[in-house]
Amino acid sequence: MSATFILRKEFKNSERRTPLTPSDAKKLLDLGHKVKVEACSDRIFKNKEYIDIGCELIEEKSWINEDKDSFILGLKELPVDDFSLEHRHIYFAHIFKGQSGAKEVIKRYTSGGGKHFDLEYLVGKDGRRVAAFGKWAGFIGAAISLDRFYQKQSGQNYLELKSFENIEELYSQITKHRKDAGQEPKAIVIGALGRCGSGAKEVFDHFGVETTSWDYEETKRGGPFPEIKMHDIFINCVLMTTKIPPFVSREMLQTNKKLSIIGDVSCDPTSDLNPIPIYDHITSWKEPFLKTCDLELLAVDNLPSLLPRESSIDFSSQLIEHLINLANEGEENHVWKASLDIFKKHSL
Repeated sequence: MSATFILRKEFKNSERRTPLTPSDAKKLLDLGHKVKVEACSDRIFKNKEYIDIGCELIEEKSWINEDKDSFILGLKELPVDDFSLEHRHIYFAHIFKGQSGAKEVIKRYTSGGGKHFDLEYLVGKDGRRVAAFGKWAGFIGAAISLDRFYQKQSGQNYLELKSFENIEELYSQITKHRKDAGQEPKAIVIGALGRCGSGAKEVFDHFGVETTSWDYEETKRGGPFPEIKMHDIFINCVLMTTKIPPFVSREMLQTNKKLSIIGDVSCDPTSDLNPIPIYDHITSWKEPFLKTCDLELLAVDNLPSLLPRESSIDFSSQLIEHLINLANEGEENHVWKASLDIFKKHSL
């Protein structure tokens, strides 16, 4: 039996990443499976690159009329709509932590009989995620936060974000703004031992930024943590699965005189589990920083898309083994069953 994967278009503004590169799509084709690709002019890999390796190019939103057993593969959320979801979808839905609009999305699945495999909940037998953008989220979050710190030193406003062709182009922009800055920052990364934290630390190490690295041992006593106020930049890289006391609070920040930038890479402001409850909405590429508690906060929820090629290649290389297992073994493969079980639990 062959499986059919449909790589759908992303609908989020500025999203150029893909969970499946042409070279990894070819691995599925070589095993006798089908890969159809929705036409998209924004995707970092061109339509022709998929056609050249044997994928079938289809029109936008045509997946709605495809066979119900097809796997609809994407990255970010589907647009808000009211039609029932009948297919087997794979993407980051952000609907299992009490987020705004979650009930409506789940209702679309239950009314249509569809299934959802959330990429956030693909875990191996050791409980660790098998595919993640974490490194790149932390990397970009730290880079943009550091860039903004340097810009603030010279009194500049932060322009809207844009994707970079490569890391060197991003580093060049930061270096340019650094030359006009009056001081160097001190940073703290919470969640420093994970993929996300290591990405953030890589940027700070590259620029020689003094960095405090915290993880579970330093935070297990429970916040808020006044030590955060001793730093200029705070990068939150913790993926919350249970509710804990917040890392910072409005009351704590009333006496803040140093903390200038918060980069909330985890970025879950509408969740009940949010450890930074000083804001209530994500920020955009057009206006990446919001002002709150006399500081600026970055809360863009698709940061890796600023380096779409590097982050897509990395993520696809992690995911392809498991897509092959799904195609060959079906939903009972332990990685996919774990994700489906989460969906079923929240669909009751």
